[in-house]
Amino acid sequence: MTSLPDDAQDEALPGDGAPRRTAVVAEDESLIRMDIVETLTEAGYEVLAAVGDGESAVAKARELRPDVVVMDVKMPQMDGVTAAERIGEENLAPVVMLTAFSQTELVERARDAGAMAYVVKPFTPADLLPAIEIAISRFQQITQLESEIADLGERFETRKRVDRAKGLLQTNMGLSEPEAFRWIQKTSMDRRLTMREVADAVIDQLGGQSKD
Repeated sequence: MTSLPDDAQDEALPGDGAPRRTAVVAEDESLIRMDIVETLTEAGYEVLAAVGDGESAVAKARELRPDVVVMDVKMPQMDGVTAAERIGEENLAPVVMLTAFSQTELVERARDAGAMAYVVKPFTPADLLPAIEIAISRFQQITQLESEIADLGERFETRKRVDRAKGLLQTNMGLSEPEAFRWIQKTSMDRRLTMREVADAVIDQLGGQSKD
């Protein structure tokens, strides 16, 4: 197994000298919406739009192509789950869903709709900001995977295999999720293999008897 490349490091956070990340916020309660905007701005994000319904969130995501959409599950005109589906179908941006603790069924629907992360209300910046980073990282990974593969069924299976391989690398090599993905990506390029082939090799070597 190839060792972790020396240049693997965590994703740059906003404010580290990298270009500012952009966001669209969708929340129907104005005070919470203002609080999210303030949290993101203080963390170095540029909030391109702050809206109060799902329909506007989809429109702004199409128009502005932000790095992330932070969106409440329950909103007027179009709920957050439906909006997340639209945004996901068009591959516009990663979505972080905001949900009340009691809305576990909606959380599952949101996950199925393509939301990359979710945060339970009430939340703090320490809850929201890492969830956004995870969502952006996962979205970038999926975009990279899907650029390799045209067939939708093959995309889904490849995503499952890469997720399994990432988990094994995290457990066995002590890597973070972004580091595990970059290890697969770099090994793929170095050995001129697809990421699916690298993932399968990782699963074969590290998966033991639980191999699919």
